[in-house]
Amino acid sequence: MSELRTYDERLDLARELDRSDELARFRDEFHIPQQVNGDPVLYLTGHSLGLQPKRTASYVQEVLDQWQRLGVRGHFEGDYPWSPYHEFLTEPMANLVGALPHEVVMMNSLTVNLHLMLATFYKPTKRRHKIVIEEGAFPSDYQAVISQIAWHGYSPDESLIKVKPPAGSDTIDNEALRLLIEEQGHEIAVIMLPGVQYYTGQKLWMNDITTLARQRDIAVGFDLAHAAGNVQMSLHDWNVDFAVWCSYKYLNSGPGSVGGCFVHERHARNVDLPRLAGWWGHDKATRFLMKNEFQAIPTAEGWQLSNPPILSLAAIRASLDLFTEAGGMEPLCHKSGLLTSYLQAQLESQLGDRVNVITPEVDRGCQLSLQIDSGDIQGRQVHDRLLESGVETDWREPNVIRAAPAPLYNSFEDCFHFVEKLKEALEVQES
Repeated sequence: MSELRTYDERLDLARELDRSDELARFRDEFHIPQQVNGDPVLYLTGHSLGLQPKRTASYVQEVLDQWQRLGVRGHFEGDYPWSPYHEFLTEPMANLVGALPHEVVMMNSLTVNLHLMLATFYKPTKRRHKIVIEEGAFPSDYQAVISQIAWHGYSPDESLIKVKPPAGSDTIDNEALRLLIEEQGHEIAVIMLPGVQYYTGQKLWMNDITTLARQRDIAVGFDLAHAAGNVQMSLHDWNVDFAVWCSYKYLNSGPGSVGGCFVHERHARNVDLPRLAGWWGHDKATRFLMKNEFQAIPTAEGWQLSNPPILSLAAIRASLDLFTEAGGMEPLCHKSGLLTSYLQAQLESQLGDRVNVITPEVDRGCQLSLQIDSGDIQGRQVHDRLLESGVETDWREPNVIRAAPAPLYNSFEDCFHFVEKLKEALEVQES
C-alpha cells in the first residue's frame, strides 16, 4: 500500500477493496448523517453511537401500531407480543458474544446491570475483599465498583487494586496482570475489567484472565461496552462469570438503549444465588399469581427487575437482524481487521510519525486511538478541525482522537478520505 504514491492511485486501491468486499452492501442499510452542504458525513464514531439502521423505524412503528390497535392486549397478541419481546433478542445476542441463549438477557442499562452483578458476585470477607479494576477505567465502572466496596463497609483505599500500564506505555501489560493475579489472588474477590479498553482500543486477554482467576476462586466480570458487536468472544467457553454491555455503540440500537447481561449457566441455573430481585425475574409460570414470594427464573432472566421498554427492544431487534444477515461476528471481524490494517498503513504512509497510534496492532477491534505528535499542535484542535470538515471522530481527554471504521457501514474509501482530511487538518494547524 505504501508504494502507491499518488492520490489517484491510493483512491483507486480503496475503491477496489470496497468492490471486493462482500459486506459492502450493508452500508446501504444505514442512514448516513449529512453535512450542511448535503454531502455525507465521514462517520467514524460507531464506538460511541452506532448509526441508525434504515429498518429501525419500521420495527419501532410496528410496536406503535400494535399499541394503537390492541392497547394492553399487545402484551400477549401479535407477531411480536411485548411480554416475551426480550426473548426475541436472546439467541442473536448470545451468538454475538459467544454465549448460550439462557446465559444472556437484554435489560436495564450497563451500570445498573453491573450493580446487579456485583450484588451477587461481590461477597467480601476479611481475608478476601479486593476488586481489581484498571486505573483508566471508564468513570461509570470505577464509580460503581468503589460504591459497592463502600456499601459493604470496606474502604476503597484498601480494597481497590488499580491496574495501570507500565511506565512509557499506554496499554495494560497482560504479563503484569497475570503476575498480579498469581501474587495477590488470595485477597481478590472480583476482577472487573473491560473486554476492549475504551480509551486505547486495546482488547484484553479475557480467556487467559478468566482461567487464572478461576484457578484461584476469583469471580471475573467484563464490561463489554466496546467489545460487543466489535470483537469475537466465547464467554461461555471461557467460563466468564458475568459480563455487561450497552447496545448503542457497535450494536446500533439508539442513544441510551437497553443494555445486555451475561451470567454463565453454572450461576444462572442456581436460583438460590443472592441477588437484588424484581418481579420480571420471577418464574414466568407463576408471575401473574401476584404472590410476594420470589422464585428466580433459572436463566440470566432471573436478574431482571422490571417490564422492559419495548420501543427500545424493537430498535435492538432491527440491528441484531442485520448482524445475523451479515453472518455474525466472524466475517465482520475479518473485514474489521482489513479496515483497521488499511487505515493504519495509510496513516503511517501519509503522516509518518506525526500521528501515533496507541492501539495495539494485534489485540484490538476496529478502533484506532490516535495521538498527534506534531510540534506544538494540540490534538483537540485537530479534532475540531476534522469536525468542521465533515469528519465525525471523537476526543477523549487527555490527548486521544478515537476513530473506528465499523465494518457494517464503513468502507475503505472512508478510511482513505479520513487520512486525507487528517492531513489537511494538520497542515492548517501547522501553517
